[in-house]
Amino acid sequence: MATRRSLNARKRSATGFSNLGGLLVAALIFLAPSFGTASVFNPAYFKLKNGFEVVVIENHRVPAVIQMLWYKVGAADEAPGQSGVAHLLEHLMFKGTQNTPAGEFSAFVRRHGGRENAFTSWDYTGYHQVVPRDQLGQAMAYEADRMRGLVLDEAEIESERDVVLEEWNERVAQSPSAQLSSEMGAVLFRNHPYGRPIIGWRHEIVGLNKRVLQAFYDRYYAPDNAVLVVAGDVTPEEVLALAEEHYGAIPPSNNLPAPWTTEPPPRGEKQVVLRDERVSDPSWRRVYIAPSYRTAGSEHVLGLEVLSEILGDRSVGRLTKSLVRGTEQAVAAGIYYSGDGRGPARFLVYGVPRGGVPLSELEAAVDAQLSLLLTEGVSDEEVAAAVKRMLSAAVYARDDLETGARVLGETLAVGGTIADVEEWPDRLKQVTAQDVMAAARYVLQPERAVTGELLPKEPRS
Repeated sequence: MATRRSLNARKRSATGFSNLGGLLVAALIFLAPSFGTASVFNPAYFKLKNGFEVVVIENHRVPAVIQMLWYKVGAADEAPGQSGVAHLLEHLMFKGTQNTPAGEFSAFVRRHGGRENAFTSWDYTGYHQVVPRDQLGQAMAYEADRMRGLVLDEAEIESERDVVLEEWNERVAQSPSAQLSSEMGAVLFRNHPYGRPIIGWRHEIVGLNKRVLQAFYDRYYAPDNAVLVVAGDVTPEEVLALAEEHYGAIPPSNNLPAPWTTEPPPRGEKQVVLRDERVSDPSWRRVYIAPSYRTAGSEHVLGLEVLSEILGDRSVGRLTKSLVRGTEQAVAAGIYYSGDGRGPARFLVYGVPRGGVPLSELEAAVDAQLSLLLTEGVSDEEVAAAVKRMLSAAVYARDDLETGARVLGETLAVGGTIADVEEWPDRLKQVTAQDVMAAARYVLQPERAVTGELLPKEPRS
């Protein structure tokens, strides 16, 4: 969905459209209507015969386009014992195919002054390039080529696995904060695959091999498991023709992600304490298991989005006003929440104490604010102000080339629709103080939470 988090975030020229009429008949087409003045991106949507989804966002401010290809598979789809395969495969996708030598695609992007990147989450894996508008066709040709034509070489796998292990060392082994997050995730999600880190457990990354990677690639990298979003100086007709040319003939997999295991009802308060000699400034966090748009309790997601703004806004949020600028018990405090995943979400409350303030005192201060919220509620004025700030962020998001591609791609990749994004402003305006409090009471329960403390290592006696 087009949440506050999402909206604030992370060839050939297009010619030859004489066959456009046939293409329109061949594709299932939905041109998103204008959902009143509150619509966000006004995209065009197409679905090709092989199940490939295409979204186009016209933005003619600069003569450039972004091609962002989303595969509806991520770390949560990995088989037990194979954590890290989605992320390692993301790295290997930049190697060669049967038709394209390793490095040629990246060299093409650089040669035309563009940029590229990729990302892996629990829910999806994405690849994107920004190129001049007249190079979109060639960028599509390269991207379509590696959808089914990737060559997995044993030497390349070994080399790239070493790169991923070094990344794990930098991001996890050398980061006590990341280690605490991993430990808390494993406690919060006892049965759901979200309990595994996206990058994978190190001992399982070491064991990944060509057989595992090939099976994952063959099953999930296919047009009926993908969404293409193109944003920039293009028209829907141009993009549809190019998409048909380059992606339309690729056969579907018909072998899509299996249902995930589900999380049992939460029971009991949980705590994780991590001590490390590299920690100089202690920190505190608590994460509650919360609903997303696609899980039980989804009716509370909009209320939770507004609640996170009321509590966690860095300038006027309750936690900042009370703990940072008020009692000065914290140097930072806030909230993170997103209801955009395929599975359950996290509602994170965090704080960093000011020097000399014990974590127990900071925790008590945060609990006091949450208790005050639950007993006295929020005002209509607070809700209205929070909604206004969130809608303003959505307005600015329209001007950015990449934001629309990310918001719409993410939404479709996790099972949402164009309407979910475009109607979000209107639905947000309907949120009341009662909705916010119902969401707060649903989530802010001790048994739904894991509390984490990051502390310096105690000296040996």
